[in-house]
Amino acid sequence: MSASPAPLISLTWTDHVTGFEGFLVVDRLVRGVSSGGLRMRRGCTLPEVAGLARGMTMKEALHFDPDATGVRYIPLGGAKGGIDCDPRDPAAYGVLVRFLRAMRPYVETVWTTGEDLGLSQEVVDRAAAEAGLVSTVQAVYPLLEDPETARRRLAEAFAVTVAGVGLDGLVGGCGVAESTLTALDRSGVAYRDARVSLQGFGTMGGATARFLSEAGLTVVAVADVKGTVANPGGLDVEALIASRDAYGTVDREALREGDSELPGDAWLSADVDVLIPSAVSYAVDPVNQASVKARWVVEAANMPVLPEAEALLAARGITVLPDVVVNSGTNAWWWWTLFGDIGADAEEAFAHTRRSMRTLMGGVLDRAARDDCTPRAAAHALAADRLPLMAERFGWYAEDASAGPWDRSTRPGRPGTGT
Repeated sequence: MSASPAPLISLTWTDHVTGFEGFLVVDRLVRGVSSGGLRMRRGCTLPEVAGLARGMTMKEALHFDPDATGVRYIPLGGAKGGIDCDPRDPAAYGVLVRFLRAMRPYVETVWTTGEDLGLSQEVVDRAAAEAGLVSTVQAVYPLLEDPETARRRLAEAFAVTVAGVGLDGLVGGCGVAESTLTALDRSGVAYRDARVSLQGFGTMGGATARFLSEAGLTVVAVADVKGTVANPGGLDVEALIASRDAYGTVDREALREGDSELPGDAWLSADVDVLIPSAVSYAVDPVNQASVKARWVVEAANMPVLPEAEALLAARGITVLPDVVVNSGTNAWWWWTLFGDIGADAEEAFAHTRRSMRTLMGGVLDRAARDDCTPRAAAHALAADRLPLMAERFGWYAEDASAGPWDRSTRPGRPGTGT
């Protein structure tokens, strides 16, 4: 993308009890609202949150089709929250509640948020209730035709489980898998011949492994905080999912004969076709990228490959599929469901996610081939094309939208009318 304006809102909060810091960055508003999750990890910084917020702006823009008809979900602006605290710290939950209490004016008016690295939706919702919030997405209610029905539909979707895993924890992995499969299809690589290594086996990593395994790919390595679990013949993905704890740590007692325990960084150098960092940011740097043997690096996590590392990977013929496309399915699913483009049904959600992600990734790869650039540069170019159209049609604030079928004045539930 070309040079972008500074974030609309950028703030640092200090917890008066523990001294831990939290951050909120609203990169851009569309119709007065922004979207982006809340992460909690030790070492989280304001620049990290700002980068994630800018990424959310692009994710929202990439899911905007200016020619679509009959679509209820109109993308929002981008934002992100972060707390510099280990989620395993005994004080973490209290910090989360106090952060959300301090951010309450923003959550009520401009920032819709939810689970991200280190936090589950259940924990975020519980803390939000203690902080006096109606919902972590209540800022979007004035844009809905029937807020109560929409809230009920989203709650029903969160209650859906598939093989013991919540639908909300699966759709993101479905999107990552479909992005990966699109790249394999474009290159003529048979699924049965593709081997995969993942860093991170939490919500995103576990779901990604499940969908890729179901498609016929072989998952040979999985890394968590204890190290890397590997099997050149293929890991039993479902057994590992069943054994993991709330933080994505695999119970080593569940390992089978032939499975081995390797050092934590062994996932990076695994002899695979597809490498999927799905845990932390900045996982692949200019030094350790030299260990990568994969043909594709698929960014299931946010910002896992540093720019310098990506340039070095590209020089070696390794393609990075960017996070702003690959992991955008989770955020889109929230809004597809809340706005009513899909219902609270797993198969409908997966089918819609697959179609949307295949179209999006295909368009990015087409643009990359046309412009002779990386997929990330192509995604940024597509977002740069769409952002001015979004600004023209919808405006940064609800009152800014131009007249026409998208004009908020023709729709019920304008800000200030209740809900």
